[in-house]
Amino acid sequence: MKCVLLGTLACEQRDRLAAKLTRPARLVPQPDDTPTDRLANELADAKAIVTMRYDRSMPPAPRLELLHVGGAGYDAIDLGYLASGAVVCNAFGHDIPIAEYVILAMLQWCTRFMEAERSFRVEGSWRLGGRTAGPLQDELAGKTVGILGLGQIGRALAPRAKAMGTTVVAVTRTAGRTVPGVDRLFGMDRLDDMLRVADFVVICSALTAETENLLDAARLARCKDTAVLINVSRGPIVEERALYHALREKAIGGAIIDAWYRYPTRDDLTIPPSDYPFHQLDNVYMTPHTSAWTLPMIERRWSTVAANLDRITTGEPFENVVFRAP
Repeated sequence: MKCVLLGTLACEQRDRLAAKLTRPARLVPQPDDTPTDRLANELADAKAIVTMRYDRSMPPAPRLELLHVGGAGYDAIDLGYLASGAVVCNAFGHDIPIAEYVILAMLQWCTRFMEAERSFRVEGSWRLGGRTAGPLQDELAGKTVGILGLGQIGRALAPRAKAMGTTVVAVTRTAGRTVPGVDRLFGMDRLDDMLRVADFVVICSALTAETENLLDAARLARCKDTAVLINVSRGPIVEERALYHALREKAIGGAIIDAWYRYPTRDDLTIPPSDYPFHQLDNVYMTPHTSAWTLPMIERRWSTVAANLDRITTGEPFENVVFRAP
């Protein structure tokens, strides 16, 4: 069975993937700079592709049976370009580290731990200390955490947030169910109700046509003026300009952003993450899409990919199917 590892990110995991396979497979790395004619030759008879991006700018794969995304999001896959009968699967494993990141982010927002550490270490100042009448900090306990989307990440976050003494409210398309850790569950038609009560608004939903720019200027205006938005999903779920202006004008309390609007290339790691200068705002914490990036997550994801590649040989049903091309 021939599998093309399409893109440098997939190519870098070749050895890890090979070690997890239990059935014979020929893994063919095709990094980002592969010439088009060579890529066309390799895709012509490939039964599987592992990639984060596949679209009409690339040669067709007429014999494709499985396209496996190395992560959860498949918004960069042109589903209409796939061969008839091809299946798209994704991989999770990121729910634990992202949930832990959100807890860390909320605790940092309340305690200002990083500022205190830097002030003490770099300045040698006790000005933020309790024995010197420094400014009082806050506590996470007693806050209301609003979760937008109850997929893998949202369901992992809810009980962890609840364990910190918070009230957890959530919005999901399937509201008629019980989710551990969630105190109140709203349908999407009640998103505004969630925004009005949440101290932290955590975006965990997938980017789709329905969720793009879901949080626009009008929706951000419904948040508390002290609310903190945390985006660990996809940047464009929040309208970029509206978010920047809400933060600049202090219409909301702040934001902790890990998912962005622009991303770098391997040749230029300094590409700004947005058209707007979020880095100049004092009520924003910024991280470079790092919330899921742990070794255990990588091991879990590539175990999923390997198991599905094995299933091409065994004929067993694929897991994590998100699309079947007609």
